[in-house]
Amino acid sequence: MSKDSYMFGDKSLGAEMWETAKVIVQALAIAFFVRLFLFQPFNIPSASMYPTLKIGDYLFVSKLSYGYGKYSFNFQLGGFSGPPIIKCCNFVDFPGRKILPDLPKRGDVAVFKYPQDLTIDYIKRVIGLPGDHIQMKNGVLFINNQEVKKERIEDYVDPDGESGRGPVVAQFRETLPNGVVYNVLDFGQTDEDNTEEYVVPADHYFMMGDNRDNSQDSRFLDKVGYVPIENFVGRADIIFFSFKPSASLFQPWNWPFEIRYSRFFNWVR
Repeated sequence: MSKDSYMFGDKSLGAEMWETAKVIVQALAIAFFVRLFLFQPFNIPSASMYPTLKIGDYLFVSKLSYGYGKYSFNFQLGGFSGPPIIKCCNFVDFPGRKILPDLPKRGDVAVFKYPQDLTIDYIKRVIGLPGDHIQMKNGVLFINNQEVKKERIEDYVDPDGESGRGPVVAQFRETLPNGVVYNVLDFGQTDEDNTEEYVVPADHYFMMGDNRDNSQDSRFLDKVGYVPIENFVGRADIIFFSFKPSASLFQPWNWPFEIRYSRFFNWVR
């Protein structure tokens, strides 16, 4: 091989490596942008949203759905009172709580920061809007003194007892005033089936789990209580992966049998 051809070949190899590096950097930049500003993956660690969401479900949460606030990103902003703007890695305060705000709607399944510990993410359904009167009477939900339609449907079969009790749980279909329909579980009479009347403050929301008797939610004022709009991270949109809680990282030979293929790419309703 001549000196000239060797140099040419070496230069070609370097160019290829540079092109490959650029593709990798661009892909990482796109992934970072999507993760930071558009969609955040979130996994379901508890049974509070059965039957809608199961332990082991992985979701994409849309950050853009409610605009950007101080908890839209994966780090806390000390002394922050307005929406963040990224500028030279610093955050600047502006009036208001959100950028490009679209307020949560009744019936949305949303991720928010637990008010008692802002390092913890919770996921529940939006039931009460600012100014609403919310109450449970004998296991029936009332919004602004109007009974929410609740129909008995087929039992929820839960042979592994993942929802908290099993293997068969009573299941109902609720229809909110705005037409949003979803299923809830009912284990029978509990203290939370009869509550005081809650009046949702301005700029706050009342959140409840679909697994009504196994959910720590806004009914517990000393724990979750009313959730401020600035605590919202985003709306749960789609399940992209799911596996059974019994799956083990150290037993890969069982993975094909532990994956819930039927739940892939299901919209969250």
